[in-house]
Order: sequence, then structure tokens, then C-alpha cells
Amino acid sequence: MEKQPENKMGRQQIGPLMLKMSLPIMVSMLVQALYNIVDSIFVARLSESAFTAVSLVFPYQMLVISVAVGTGVGVNALAARRLGEKKQAEANAAAAHGQFLALVSGLAFSAVFALFTPVLIRLFKPDAEIYAHACTYLSWVGVPSVFVVLQCMNEKILQATGDTFHSMLSQLVGAVFNIIFDPILIFGLFGFPKLGVAGAAIATAAGQALGMGLGFYYLHKKNSLIDISMKGFRPDRAVTREIYRVGLPSIVMRSITSLTSFGMNQILMGLTPTAVSVMGAYSKLESFVFMPVFGLSSGAMPIISYNYGAQSRERVLSALKYSCLYAGLILCGGMVLFLLFAKEFLLLFNASEHMLAIGVPALRIISLGFPAAALGIMFSTFFQSIGNGRLSLLVSACRQLVIILPVAYFLSDIFGVTAAWVAYPIAECIALCISALFLRRVIQTCIEPLA
Repeated sequence: MEKQPENKMGRQQIGPLMLKMSLPIMVSMLVQALYNIVDSIFVARLSESAFTAVSLVFPYQMLVISVAVGTGVGVNALAARRLGEKKQAEANAAAAHGQFLALVSGLAFSAVFALFTPVLIRLFKPDAEIYAHACTYLSWVGVPSVFVVLQCMNEKILQATGDTFHSMLSQLVGAVFNIIFDPILIFGLFGFPKLGVAGAAIATAAGQALGMGLGFYYLHKKNSLIDISMKGFRPDRAVTREIYRVGLPSIVMRSITSLTSFGMNQILMGLTPTAVSVMGAYSKLESFVFMPVFGLSSGAMPIISYNYGAQSRERVLSALKYSCLYAGLILCGGMVLFLLFAKEFLLLFNASEHMLAIGVPALRIISLGFPAAALGIMFSTFFQSIGNGRLSLLVSACRQLVIILPVAYFLSDIFGVTAAWVAYPIAECIALCISALFLRRVIQTCIEPLA
């Protein structure tokens, strides 16, 4: 049997290794965040109705991403653990199951959007113009959902082997393609037809297809640490169950985030529509601060999983320490930026004086919870990495459903719109305390017994 190359996740110094693995993912995620803002700017230039329509579709897109990334997280953690345990065949099986599950879930979403797009859009009760734009956008971006699901899976499998560079390239090339072709297809530049909202959706789907193709190429032609063969493949319930033991809580956590956004918009709309605009602007700005932390999380997860599988207590705890340190530095810096430049950030969205009056305090108040969020994110990553995603799910559900929405509702009802934002730092601090209690127990029961 051919000897597999020695994996860097089990031998290189943890601090530099984590940066080396995380930085490519951070770059690709920052480009993705840039795309989200640029895409919004271009669509908004068509009309306010077009921008509103794309915003209505966003929760459905996030649901697809939730399933794609959550399943990928489960595969990532399982494959990395099996590599750490020197169980090559089981690592290969985890990756093969990942691609199978991505294909099935992607095709399921494609079928749903092909059959039920008008029904899904009517749930928002939009006017005729918004309805037409939203149906067009969701049809073009939703039916090819299989592309983005497979793209995410390929990236997570590459990351599980420590190959974050090619993972970055597959996402980066797709995102750059999207950014370039958005204005070309929306406005009909350089001889291309003017497709409007459909052009934005087509550029998105085409970028995802390109990223998916590159991911397949890198995974099958450039990676020697895992071997994926679908010849004679048969799904194994035990492997699938193990993938979703970590992946399902991640899917639910991401879906809860969409539900929380919906709930906050309902609360804020009852106060003033401008507050909803502030929330939208914050969501775009927040991505530039949190995307590097999520990139760090993606880089840290396979390192923790691999060394947990290899029974290396020292390296597991070292990875936890460095991930918390790096995440804390990033989000403390983000808090300072939000405190100092809240007005300037909102002016990027052509904020009115009324929006500034609401938005400047909002950004400053919300940012106070960033340092606690940094530790909370990395604690959740740690739980998922060792196969205990349920703890992450409990913390996320508590933070977003039990704390943020009720606190925001009651404070805003008594003290007005500014008080609604206080719910965010309160939720982050309470969630961190709960996570710390879980972490202490996990270290005592799962990590200390390791060699």
C-alpha cells in the first residue's frame, strides 16, 4: 500500500500553521464580502424595487448556504479526525459521502426553486413590480443551487486536508468572476445584452459553477492526502449520521441567524423603516469584520480535529489558545473601527441625516459585543471540531432566539429604537458565559484524558 504523505497539521508549530491555513480563507471571504456590497450597489442602481426584490430573495439564498456550509463542516471535521487517526479509508469515505450529500441536497433545492418560486415570493406579499423582479432573480439564482452546494463541499474537503490555498482559489476565482460580470450583465456592457436583475443572478450562478469546477479539479488532481472515488459508491448510514452529528447543528445555527434577522426586521419596522435600513447597512459592514474570524474558524477546525483524532492534548489546547488570541485581536480592532468611524461607514450607503441619527449609535453599541463574540465563535468552532456540535447549537439558539429577540423587543418598546441595539452586546456576553461553562466541562471530560 502506498504510504501517504505526512500531514503538516500534526507536526508544524500551531501558531504559524493556523495563520498559514487561515489567511487564504480570510482573503477569499473578504472578497465574498466585497461582492455582497458591490452587488447591492449595482442592483440598487436599477431601481429601489429591484434592490428590494433581491433583498427578499436573500433569506432563501442563505438557507441554501446554511445547508451547504453546515454539511461541509460535518465532512471537514470527520475527514480531518480520521486523517489524524491514520484511518485513510475512512477519511476517503467521509469525503465521498460529502460529495454525494452535496449533490442530493443541491438538486433538492434546485427542484424546489424550479417548482415553487412564485409561491415563495408571494409569502412576502410584495407589489407587482417587486414580485416580478424577485421571481426572476430567484429563478436564475435558485435553480442552479447545486453549483454553490458542491462548491462549498469541495472547499471544505480541501480544508480538511490542510489545503486552504486551493480552497481559497476556487472561491476567489468564482467571486471575482461574479464581481466583474455583475455590471456587464446587469447594464449590458461590452456588447452583452442588458439583463437587469436576471443578469445579477446569472453572474452569481456562473461564478458558483466556475468555483465548483475549480474545486473538483484541485481536489482530484492536486491533492494527494485524500482519495475520492465514487465508483461503486453506496451511502453508509453510519458515516452520514457521523457527518450530520456535527453538520446538522451547524445548519440549524446558520438558519437561526436568518430567522433572527427576520425577527429583528419585524421589530425595527414597527419603530421606523429607517432602522431596517440601518440593520441592512450593518449586516454588510459587519461581514468585513467577521469574515476574517470565520476564515480563522475554517482554518482552525481541521487543525483541532486532526490533533484530537491523533490524541495530542497539547496541540489541541494550543490550537484553541491561538484561535482565541487571533480572533480577539481581529474583533477588538473591528470594535475600535466601528466606534471611531461609524458615521463614515454609513455614508458609504448615502445615509440621510435621519439614518445617521439612528445608525451611528447603533453601530457603536453593537460593536461593544465584538470581543465577546470573538471568543464565542472560537469556542463553538472547538466544540464542532471534536464532534460535539450540539453544544454550539445550544449556545447559538440561546443567544439569538432566547436573548436577542426578546431583549430587543422589550427594550425598544420601553426606551425606543436606540435601546434595541443593546440586545446584541448583552446576548454576546451571556452566550460567552454559557460557552465558557461548556468549554470547561469539555476540556475536563474529552481533552484532559488525551495523551
